[in-house]
Amino acid sequence: MRPTHLRLYSGPRSDTAAVDPRAEQAARENVTVPLTDVLPLLADAVESRRTWLRDFEDDEITISMDLYEVLLAYQHYRRPSA
Repeated sequence: MRPTHLRLYSGPRSDTAAVDPRAEQAARENVTVPLTDVLPLLADAVESRRTWLRDFEDDEITISMDLYEVLLAYQHYRRPSA
């Protein structure tokens, strides 16, 4: 497995002084990263049964519709046959 390097993306830089504090706080709470950076780390954490994963069990994530459809199809076809 190749080493993964996460990068923090906090949006475009703005030099304007009039910044909405609520928007700035929301930008700090959300990060956009490539799925290829996250999946190997999550897979390793699940395989290693890391307890910190439970802290995020109820968190919601946003994924693209095409990925969602692929996951639904995968879930359907991986079920053991009767």
